[in-house]
Amino acid sequence: MLDVQSGNDRLLLAADAPALSPATAETGTSAPGLGALTITIHHSLAEVESDWRTFEREADGTVFQSVDWLACWQRHIGERGEATPAIVVGRDAAGAMQFILPLAVQVGRFARELTWLGSELGDYNAPLLAPGFGERIGRDDFLSVWRTITERIQSNPHLQFDLIHLTKIPDRVGTQNNPMLNLAVAPHPSGAYLTHLSGDWDAFYTAKRSSSTRRRDRTKRKRLAEIGDIRLFNPEGKAETLQTLEMLMTQKARSFAHMGVGNLFARPGYAEFYRALATDPATKHLVHVSSLNVGATVAAINLGLTWRGCYYHLLASYDDGEASRFGPGAAHLHDLMRWAIEHDLGVFDFTIGDEPYKRDWCDTEVRLYDLIAGATRRGLFVAAVMAVAARLKRWIKQTPLLWALFSKGREAVGSLRRSR
Repeated sequence: MLDVQSGNDRLLLAADAPALSPATAETGTSAPGLGALTITIHHSLAEVESDWRTFEREADGTVFQSVDWLACWQRHIGERGEATPAIVVGRDAAGAMQFILPLAVQVGRFARELTWLGSELGDYNAPLLAPGFGERIGRDDFLSVWRTITERIQSNPHLQFDLIHLTKIPDRVGTQNNPMLNLAVAPHPSGAYLTHLSGDWDAFYTAKRSSSTRRRDRTKRKRLAEIGDIRLFNPEGKAETLQTLEMLMTQKARSFAHMGVGNLFARPGYAEFYRALATDPATKHLVHVSSLNVGATVAAINLGLTWRGCYYHLLASYDDGEASRFGPGAAHLHDLMRWAIEHDLGVFDFTIGDEPYKRDWCDTEVRLYDLIAGATRRGLFVAAVMAVAARLKRWIKQTPLLWALFSKGREAVGSLRRSR
């Protein structure tokens, strides 16, 4: 059993943030291999930034738990949406970090939610874990720790929540089983996919694609070349990067409208977040922006992330003109994987989404889960409705015929809206 020690919340707040009183109530158990575990909850990334940076260099996690990504998100989106960080840090008896849980409390559509910091844009929402953490703490111990965490957060009157809403929880964190799966999680509607890179691009490509597929790819690239010279363009400097991003957002907006879904970049702070992410000195090292130019046409654009040997294929857009007939997105993807191999990246992560092309390339499927649980009477009702909606969404998305019908219907609704 795990011995959870008492400790005050450490507070560091923006000048205009509401005052938060410390919550000190903790429970205690004990666990072989960890001994005493001290849990602290912080309401500012700045307070733990230095230790966080040191920890993330060795901890298992993803780019979406890096302090640079989350600080940028909080600055441009979280603060506008009144998301209050509730960053949970667990340390062993020697003071060494064992985990960071980047949580937040914010107002959802129907209730106040305990959620992940940066949840909407994080394709993988998870803790950062010390190497071997899963070997040192069992299921019952983790449940005890989780109960302590939620009680501590709920005991603060400024952080009280109605429900727990944690989405896109991966089944593994680095090499470890994700301890969050010890909770009452349910499958997320979508999965995620990645492939391990090896050798040079030609050998990798030949091993992954059949001769008929490679022949078809060559034919399409030849047709693209008939329109104009094909060039992979990596913008240099802030002005070029922002110009490329603006074009990506314009292309994506047209695609969203065609699909009948809302424009991601029209949400408060979202466009500003991506602009800052790609150009701010604190975060631009994470970002790889590129385009596939066919003559004078910017045929495809991508914003990817690189972190600890992994390329995250995050945002992709395509021009809907003449070049679109010959698969510029696939040609750009090939060039991106070649670029990743040439820059010694060992994993190409296609991130969340069940598009068929991801399955064609992947050698590893990442299973994702959601945790939806009520904490108050209101939260219990909202959680029940959300859980039913999530199950229905997963059923539709995992049934090809239903998903095709749903997508067609959504496109039809979008077309009607555009015609008004």
